[in-house]
Amino acid sequence: MADKDKEDRITKIVYAVTSMSAVFVARKLLMFTWTKITGKKPPTNPEDPGVALAEALGWSVLVGITVAAVRVLAIRAVSRKAISSTDREPASAAKG
Repeated sequence: MADKDKEDRITKIVYAVTSMSAVFVARKLLMFTWTKITGKKPPTNPEDPGVALAEALGWSVLVGITVAAVRVLAIRAVSRKAISSTDREPASAAKG
């Protein structure tokens, strides 16, 4: 039981580090792409009334969708790798 708890903690740490790393890289790539396409830096505070509504909404939607998708893809990649390296079934398959 202690090994399972330790394994769960390690898994959570790996997922957290993977998520943070993937999101960091994705945001940097988005900022670079936004700057190249629009010719100006993305808004640092989309709630600021000085930022155009279209720009604020565009940036917010782009970041939200990208960050959510990158987190899912990164966690799934790590999960797939962990499952294949330990030759275990996914937790959802073991329950069903």
